[in-house]
Amino acid sequence: MLHHVEICVSDLETSRAFYDFLLTKLGYSLYQEWDKGLSYKKAEQYFVFVQTPEDFLEAGYHRCRTGLNHLAFHAGTPDEIDQWRKEFLSRRVKLLYDDCYPHAGGDGHYALYLEDPDRVKIELVGDKG
Repeated sequence: MLHHVEICVSDLETSRAFYDFLLTKLGYSLYQEWDKGLSYKKAEQYFVFVQTPEDFLEAGYHRCRTGLNHLAFHAGTPDEIDQWRKEFLSRRVKLLYDDCYPHAGGDGHYALYLEDPDRVKIELVGDKG
């Protein structure tokens, strides 16, 4: 079982606003907070977000480089995924593969794809009813 994931972010406050909405809606709660980071916990798993040190900001992030490609979450029924989509559109979050929504992941796979403020891909998967 996964214990935790730590993600370095380019702007902690911007990422906090994004992940606070996403993770609290998924049932996570703010767990820890300090001057350069914070975490959200659900059951025994948690996500940590820390400010990238200035010396490392220039390199940036891209999901196609070696390393993390995306995070995928169970996010409810297909109807709830549709609601997520509306909410992210209203927040002007960049959606990925929207021309193929909701089956960009293939037939029978109902999901929404979007980017966090640092372009980490997030997948919200709809449970099969």
